Amino acid sequence: MPLHKSAEKRLRQSARRNERNRARKKELKVLLKNVQKLIDANAEKGEVEAAYRSAVQKLDRLGVKRYIHPNKASRKKSQLSKMLNRYVKAE
Repeated sequence: MPLHKSAEKRLRQSARRNERNRARKKELKVLLKNVQKLIDANAEKGEVEAAYRSAVQKLDRLGVKRYIHPNKASRKKSQLSKMLNRYVKAE
């Protein structure tokens, strides 16, 4: 347990931020898996593209706000676009 009042406050802040970070990262993982699931299920092109757009928006937002490293966001966007392009060409 913290001994100082300021340390107690930092502990509370840290817990709130940790919870917020986990929620945002979990949401991102769900969006990425959703795109993969739609591609695997041979869903409609429009549906896959909509899921792709929402995942890319979330990646951009989290990268800019430093919830994830910007290079990781860029790498994931690149991987998603490759998957989407392969899917569109296969149709």
